Amino acid sequence: MTQLSDLRKSYERAELNEDASHADPLKQFEQWLGEAIQAEVPEPNAMTLATVGSNLRPSTRVVLIKGFDERGIVWFTNYESRKGQQLAGNPYAALQFHWVELERVVRVEGIVEKVSAEESDTYFHSRPLDSRIGAWASPQSQVISGRGVLVANAARYGAQFILQPPRPPHWGGYRLQADQWEFWQGRKSRLHDRLRYSLQPNTDKGEKLWVRERLAP
Repeated sequence: MTQLSDLRKSYERAELNEDASHADPLKQFEQWLGEAIQAEVPEPNAMTLATVGSNLRPSTRVVLIKGFDERGIVWFTNYESRKGQQLAGNPYAALQFHWVELERVVRVEGIVEKVSAEESDTYFHSRPLDSRIGAWASPQSQVISGRGVLVANAARYGAQFILQPPRPPHWGGYRLQADQWEFWQGRKSRLHDRLRYSLQPNTDKGEKLWVRERLAP
């Protein structure tokens, strides 16, 4: 077996500099996400979500981005799950996209809020039927005795709701409102490109603006 300490990779696909990047991080993210989709990398919409519990211990899991705009990045899940409970106690979170084939990482930090019930309803009813039934069948993050519990729950809710399951009251969307972005592009000799965008007050106009800075790798 190859020693882990011997594994090496030279990053040489692209570069990221201030002149060729957008001043608005949302536009830079839109460009990179589009390029990841166009390149057909595996699950370009997958992102790691990091939250912190009341015991101050962080935890991570992979979720799927389902929308983004100037208001933030949206995903959907069970509000009673571990991440839902942690966000209820501490609404600050971080997201990370890792597009390995493009040698790129995007990190996002900010405060999280629930999306409106109307947004959650709209997305829920766009999902395949088995996914809608699954939202009822799975007591996410809770201990169960075996897979049979899930199968039995799915059968029960499938018979109850037939083709029209409503959105469960414990299921819906979250939106992370970013106050910091970081774009990482792998480069040769470990001299990677890192651009950080931080939301800073603009004292002249009484509003906030994005400040772009280069970080050492």
